[in-house]
Amino acid sequence: MDLLLEARTIRAVVSQLSNQEIAMKTLVKLSAAVIGVALSMPLLAQTVDVKDAWARSTVQGQKASGAFMKLTAKEGTKLVGGSSPVAGVVEVHEMKMEGNVMKMRAVEGGLDLPAGKAVELKPGGYHVMLMDLKAALMKDTTIPLTLVFRDAKGTESKMEVKVPVSTVAPGGSMTMDHSQHKM
Repeated sequence: MDLLLEARTIRAVVSQLSNQEIAMKTLVKLSAAVIGVALSMPLLAQTVDVKDAWARSTVQGQKASGAFMKLTAKEGTKLVGGSSPVAGVVEVHEMKMEGNVMKMRAVEGGLDLPAGKAVELKPGGYHVMLMDLKAALMKDTTIPLTLVFRDAKGTESKMEVKVPVSTVAPGGSMTMDHSQHKM
């Protein structure tokens, strides 16, 4: 009788060890899969540097604004778009003079970000256009902005940026230089 009880106890312990071994092997396989997926994703935080980001504040009822920043890519890539919960549409735009007329339009195919070269998105030039705003962008708040990039292989990746809202660029001033005018 004691021998039968010991055999059952041993069988129960072996069964528990087998279940634990199976659970451990499953956990190792799942961990390897998660690590594999994570390593296969583009590491945007390391490939594109975003500096001095800001968005222009708006007034109630205004339906569009711009976001500005300096982008430096470690490898050649393109800024192809974006998204934000504060806007229905987010596009990369360019403003430029055509004759005596300032024109603004979406950049077709994306904005080139050459490797190692800072590209400035600024008022009157390239910028991220925020359209169909859901509410006014209030000064001294922050908005979430997802930038979408495409590398030379055609792989798209995203970067989340927290963008401060201001009436002027960081370190900027609202005063205008009128020194060139003669009185």
